[in-house]
Amino acid sequence: MPGDINELIEGYRRFRRSGWAAQRERWAELAEGQRPKVMVIACSDSRVDPAQIFDARPGEIFVVRNVANLVPPFETDSAYHGVSAALEFAVTQLEVEDVVVMGHGFCGGCAAALTGQFDHAGHGEGQFIAHWIGMLSAARESIRSRHPSLDRQAFLEMELEGVRLSLTNLRTFPWVREREETKRLSLHGAYFAIDNGILHVLDPANGEFVPV
Repeated sequence: MPGDINELIEGYRRFRRSGWAAQRERWAELAEGQRPKVMVIACSDSRVDPAQIFDARPGEIFVVRNVANLVPPFETDSAYHGVSAALEFAVTQLEVEDVVVMGHGFCGGCAAALTGQFDHAGHGEGQFIAHWIGMLSAARESIRSRHPSLDRQAFLEMELEGVRLSLTNLRTFPWVREREETKRLSLHGAYFAIDNGILHVLDPANGEFVPV
């Protein structure tokens, strides 16, 4: 097998010797089913593993990861909707009590949306990325007008706007909106700064991200 796969296998063996062995009862319990109370929607970026950041045990959080931690708006068509399906499962079947959208620093997807890296992908490489991050197009124009030089502040604002957009789109799903209105579900925004390891949480009162 390729070297990288061998490293994964070695990692699995370490896990079997330590992580799995130390929590055998926990894994036996999880074999009967999962009952997480929290769903985390995060980026696929290899640097921001929600289970590691939140120091979560197996079975504690239901995680969906995608490019730029985006949630699309509610749509009913014949297309495939992976994020929407996972959200529906977590909210209506697992009945999670909290949904957290977690953005992060130096996000490649947000950067591509801001710079227009894949704007001319057409039907070639990058077409799926371009379509997906197109959800951030409105935010891009606003941020570009304020930061024409595209400094670091511009990229930070795009990363935070990605979280806010996803929270807005979450509320377009009828079963999310209904549960939030009846206090059975809470929505949260978060942002993990890779460079200093600080987690910020969105304050719904003022719309600002505050370090915890």
